[in-house]
Amino acid sequence: MADSRPKTRIQARNRAAILEAALEVFSQAGFRGATLDQIATTAGLSKPNVLYYYPSKEAIHVALLSDLMDDWLEPLRALDPEGDAVDEILAYVLRKLDMAREMPRESRLFANEIVQGAPRIMPMITGELKTLVDDKARIIRGWAETGMIAPVDPHHLIFSIWATTQHYADFDTQVRGILAPEGDEHFDGAAAFLDHLYRAALTPLGSAVERAADA
Repeated sequence: MADSRPKTRIQARNRAAILEAALEVFSQAGFRGATLDQIATTAGLSKPNVLYYYPSKEAIHVALLSDLMDDWLEPLRALDPEGDAVDEILAYVLRKLDMAREMPRESRLFANEIVQGAPRIMPMITGELKTLVDDKARIIRGWAETGMIAPVDPHHLIFSIWATTQHYADFDTQVRGILAPEGDEHFDGAAAFLDHLYRAALTPLGSAVERAADA
């Protein structure tokens, strides 16, 4: 049974330090390459102190992934069935791109777990994540069926959004090696490109033809 007693300020601070250190270590070394010694050193704590809060490396990893899943799902949860279909989907695309910019370590942590077969979070994927994706896919399918967006496979649309946005975090070194950007300026270009890409793909054909005629 989980300990429900309130945490002291020091305990809360140490837990936060451990999770922050673990995020840094796991995102660089992956689960297999990371060690408790590395996490403890990065957190500025002793290994026994780390084990006081978390009984194992796996427990720390699961705690990080659980927190990450909540953050990762929030933009998809925000997809509003009452909103403008194209605008809602584009807002989701751009929020995911913002997360790639703001949370690259978290994205790499998640990607590493998936590449390994999701041994620690498969129940989350087949449970909460699948339920949410299926629910939003029904909304997107409804938009397509009523002509609010072009016909698309909603699941593959969501997968493509994940791929085109998280790429900028998971393959950050490759992107920067090719583009040699100043800071994060390449994210502005990515945002403009993805807006154009998905707007063109989602706009119903009749609407696109009418806009072209009016131009």
